Formats: sequence, C-alpha cells, structure tokens
Amino acid sequence: MENNKKFFIETYGCQMNFSDSEIVASILEEAGYYSTKEIREADMILINTCSIRDHAEQRVRKRLEYMQSLKKKKPGIVIGMLGCMAERLKTQLLEEEKVLDLIAGPDSYRDLPQLLAEVESGSKAVNTSLSVEETYADVSPLRYDSNGISAFISIMRGCGNYCAYCVVPYVRGQERSRNANSILTEAESLFNKGFREITLLGQNVNSYSWNEGANKVDFAKLLGKIAQLNPLFRIRFATSHPKDLSDELLQTIAIYPNICRSIHLPVQSGSNHILRHMNRGYTREHYLERITSIRRILPDCAISTDIIAGFCSESEEDYRDTLMLMEEVGFDYAFMFRYSERPDTLAANRYKDDVLTGVKDSRLSEIINLQQKLSFQSNKRDVGKTFEVLIEGFSKRSDDFYFGRTSQNKVVVFPLTKNNPGDYIQVKIDRFTSATLIGEAI
Repeated sequence: MENNKKFFIETYGCQMNFSDSEIVASILEEAGYYSTKEIREADMILINTCSIRDHAEQRVRKRLEYMQSLKKKKPGIVIGMLGCMAERLKTQLLEEEKVLDLIAGPDSYRDLPQLLAEVESGSKAVNTSLSVEETYADVSPLRYDSNGISAFISIMRGCGNYCAYCVVPYVRGQERSRNANSILTEAESLFNKGFREITLLGQNVNSYSWNEGANKVDFAKLLGKIAQLNPLFRIRFATSHPKDLSDELLQTIAIYPNICRSIHLPVQSGSNHILRHMNRGYTREHYLERITSIRRILPDCAISTDIIAGFCSESEEDYRDTLMLMEEVGFDYAFMFRYSERPDTLAANRYKDDVLTGVKDSRLSEIINLQQKLSFQSNKRDVGKTFEVLIEGFSKRSDDFYFGRTSQNKVVVFPLTKNNPGDYIQVKIDRFTSATLIGEAI
C-alpha cells in the first residue's frame, strides 16, 4: 500500500528511544509511508518521548507549543506522541495537549498504521497496552538517520529491577529478552551493509537470557557469538547493572579484541544507606569489588557511570560517600543528574523528597566539577599512547579533521588521511581536552 504521505520522527531521551524510532520508521515504511528529514515537508510528526526525568517531559511540552503553530499553518498535519511519556500519561495527554491526534506506547508500534487510519477518519487514536512478549524481533529497523558506520540493536525490552526512583518498569513493562538468532541475523546484516560498530541495548543487558530447547544463551554467550561474526565488527553494550556483572562476562570481553573495552556501570550513589533506599540490589562494597574485577581482567577498560544527587533522605555523609567512591574508582566519564521525583514510582509513593533544591544543585555542581577533574586526568594518561580508532566522519569543528572513537569510547580528533569513514586507523595521542583526545595518524 502506498499513500505518498511523509512522516518525521523527533526523538528524545536515551539510545533505546533512538532504536525504537528506527523500528517505528520500518513499520511505517512497510505500511506505505515515507520518511523525511524535513519537518515542514511532513504530513505527520511523531515525537518519541522519555519520562526518566521531569526535565525531559518539560522539553517535550515546550516542543508541542511549536507543533501547535505548525498545525495552524498546515491544519491536516497529524501530531502523535510515542514512547514512555505517552505510556505514563495516556489519555490525559489528549486532554492537556489538544494538538495531539495520536498516542502510542512502546509496545504498540505495530498498530501505528491502524491508529493513523483512525486519525484520518476523524478520531483521536490511543494504544498504550503493555506486552509481556513484544520484542519487535522480526522488525528490521530502518537506519534512516544513521552515519552508516554505527548502529543500535535492541536485545531486550522492559525492566524487572524496580529501582525506587525509576519509571521504566511502569512505562516499558516487564523484562523480556529477544530471540538470540534474530539478534545474530540483524548484526550480520548490518556488517554486510558496511556498518562496523553496533551497540547492544537493554535496560540491564547483563540479565539477557534466551532459552531455545536445552540451549541457554546468556549475555556472555551472546557477546561471544556476535564477536565471532567478523573481527572487524566492533561491539559495545549498555547498560550493565552492578548486581549482575559477572566475571564470565568480563572474561568473554577479554577473549575478543572487537568487544570494546568500555563498561557503563551505573552506581547512582556511594552510600549503602541510599543504595538500599533506591532498591539497587548491591552495596558500595560489592560495587567496588566489581570494579576490582574489571581492572584485573580488563586493565585497559574505561569505566563510566550514572550518579544521582539529592535522592530522598540523602545526608551530607551519604553525599560525601559518593564523592569518595568517585575518587576511588576514577571514572573516565559520567552522566550526572539531580534527583527529580517521578510519579507512580516506589520513591514517589513511599518516600518524602526532602532534600532541598538548593542543596541538590550544590551537590550536583560539586559532583560535576569532580568528574571533570577525573575525566581530565583520564585523558591526560592517554597522551603518548597509540589507539586503534574507527573513523566515523568529519570533525564538527573542521572538515580538515576526522573524528572517531577508541575501544574505550573516547572521542579522537586527527587530521585527514587517505582513509575513509568506516576504516580503522592507528592514532597517537599528543594532546587533549577534558572531553576529547587529539592526535596524529601513524
């Protein structure tokens, strides 16, 4: 079926959302729609949303004001909201945001053609049903906004951890793993199309588990199978949960050079009191023991993390425990946030958000300053070293320079060579900033 209508997808939030947008694009093109990169050309605009933090939702609300102005100029345009915010607020959004014609949750994307047909017949359309089975394993994502070098593969959906601050289990449903064979097929297809790096995505990739008869494929086995497809195919993954990070997984990474030496291991807090309050399932001591294992088995591995400042009941001592843990580990980089209460979570229902906003801001500022110092020190240690870099494209600042990333996920900028994006090249680092390594190809 062809209808010549064009869609534009605007994506907010994490890598999972970008992967979902590619699934949505594939489903729509299969139904006869066409993607466009020009929002003003679109007959429908779909906003793929995030609910992890209130700030993310407020950005979307602000964006809908712009959509309202577009609709005045082009009354027939369809505006839809997808993803976690759509799932969390459901029909409430249609009352609050009159510009919206369509609401679809993360497990409802197969129904988008039918929902759009409802809108075209003059009705508002909503489907926010969560599934215990949907993984979109048979959907080949449309890499409509890709650099042709790197791609995402979702290996699981949902989450079963129920961290006190997190809305994900309520908006993405229970954890379920995708068929291992479908993942391998997608990965091999991407390599054959010229992609040279994939990132395996899941809320907690360490708990990936697929049973096929008597054969069980856990995450370590899945990584090994993908790594064996081709040594020129780089593999990254996110996110790892500290309570499930096994030595077996670390040893698998050590065996295969094309599994990147970079682990994102969110700690959230360095205080045992706060970790219990967050329902994280590990202690400070266990987290540091996992760091010790990473350093022992993968001595060249970069470690990044997530940190929340000002969670419910966080005392000055709790906060100082986080700073001390940061210094002890020496994270290469981090994602740092001020705690914002999310409706319907365990924390919202049971705890008082009792850390003053000014205190949260002050603590976050100090955490950011410390991490900048740690990142600076990390990059300084790389000066004089030579890294294999996968060229991803031209530097944002100059077409006379390429940029790429090391196995440790650090951005490297270097003068143009005769090589092309998608090639691997050895680069010797001679200077740096807190965010970038700068060097020369050798």
